[in-house]
Amino acid sequence: MKKYFLIILLGGLSPFAHAQTKPVKILFDVTSKDTLTHQAVLRHVKAMSSSYANSKFEVVVYGGAVSMFAKDQSTVAKAVESVSANKNVAFVVCAQALKRYDISESQLLPGVIVVQDGIMEIVTKQGEGWGYIKEAHH
Repeated sequence: MKKYFLIILLGGLSPFAHAQTKPVKILFDVTSKDTLTHQAVLRHVKAMSSSYANSKFEVVVYGGAVSMFAKDQSTVAKAVESVSANKNVAFVVCAQALKRYDISESQLLPGVIVVQDGIMEIVTKQGEGWGYIKEAHH
């Protein structure tokens, strides 16, 4: 009897175990020029992309945060290059912000994707069911 109870109990818990490992898609919105914010988002994305290899993560940068991806300005360049080796992570920057801060595409770290509008990138992904995290350091 105990054996059947254990089988039923484990069978009943399997949907919960599956729900915890279901792949997710998460956007990280970064607008701050604060380097502590840049460090925090890299820590979060690195940890999550390692723990959830079947999930997708995208860091969208615009506004004052564009320096995060500029070769000569970034304080997290090594971390960006390291994390971008994960196929489930994308780093995206807004073309409008690059223009505003006078940064050319050739000045960007390798692998950074340029989109026409960072805000529209976020809105579009949210419409596709992506989760949203606004990164800010306080």
